[in-house]
Amino acid sequence: MRIKEIDVIRGFSILGIFFVNMLDFHSPIMYIELEEWWQSPLDRWTVTLIDVAAQASFYPLFAFLFGFSMVVFRERAIEKGLSFPHLFIRRMVALFVIGCIHAFFIWHGDILITYAAMGGLLLLFHQASSRMWLAASIICFIPYFVISLLLGFAVLSGEAETSAHYESLAMEALRNYRDGTISDIFWQRWRDWIYVNNIEGFLFIVMMLLAMGLFGGYVAQSRSLLSIATIKRTAIVSLWIGMPLKLLPYLFGKNVWTEYVQDVFGGPALSIFYAAVIWLVLQKKRWKIFDYFASVGRMSLTNYLFQSVLCTFLFYSYGFGLYGSVRPFYGAVGTVVIYVTQAIISEKWLKSFHMGPIEWMWRTATYGKRPLLRRSP
Repeated sequence: MRIKEIDVIRGFSILGIFFVNMLDFHSPIMYIELEEWWQSPLDRWTVTLIDVAAQASFYPLFAFLFGFSMVVFRERAIEKGLSFPHLFIRRMVALFVIGCIHAFFIWHGDILITYAAMGGLLLLFHQASSRMWLAASIICFIPYFVISLLLGFAVLSGEAETSAHYESLAMEALRNYRDGTISDIFWQRWRDWIYVNNIEGFLFIVMMLLAMGLFGGYVAQSRSLLSIATIKRTAIVSLWIGMPLKLLPYLFGKNVWTEYVQDVFGGPALSIFYAAVIWLVLQKKRWKIFDYFASVGRMSLTNYLFQSVLCTFLFYSYGFGLYGSVRPFYGAVGTVVIYVTQAIISEKWLKSFHMGPIEWMWRTATYGKRPLLRRSP
């Protein structure tokens, strides 16, 4: 029995992740100052809206769902008399392999490898009490905070060379993705992945996702927390904390510290707000749009990977070669169009099939046998 609220939140997360990823699909945003790269007010407002509403909020939300789903997966495995650790290890190894294919042969911004690493760490807590999950979640925020400070100092110490150095990196990415050969694109993808996933950066992301995953597992084990009153309080508190922190760079000026606080604390807080509000609305409303979000959520892995395949074809030289030519506003419009199309296709697909094609492959690798894919006529 699926939990529809989780599917809807997961589908909504895929939309938020897509808005953030689209900027990276079509432009070298890792190496540029967004305000200098795009001058028009419409584009700047688009980037600001994505930065405040989506940046650093949806990967943590997905991590929360990851931890929640792990507990549900464990409960169902136990009910069936199956070995949960064995199944979950197989599941994470398969996710890691999918992530490697995605990161090194499709798009450098893969998050699946990191989720697989987080899943391996979550497995250490599968027999722990709910209080232990909560305590571990809080403790994980400490190294997350320390690493963020170290990264902040590293950025400050290298600030003098930032402008010229990053401009050359941006131009190199433009040449390789827009005009390069398959080999050029592969090595650029590798360099971009290494740039993001250096030791400090990888630990930074893993600790943040682990903290949110542990919190999700805690909520799944403490079902009393899912009462309407508790969720309402959670929504209010997380909004009051998250939104001011997300607005910090725009209220007090952009610098390394306001931007780190924005992402390190504001992002996860706002992600909790999104989850709480969607859960509350679903207790009273059953709008059709939620069915579409749920369908995308049930096929989240397929939809996430399809976005990368389609967008790299649109923007890289082996496709239409539009890299560096698309403005943020039109990229955001394209995000909506593609997502709506995915939602419609996902809804229709699930009327004939039990799961998405990549989910089917993932489940096959997890259980060692092929599950039923097509529904009976």
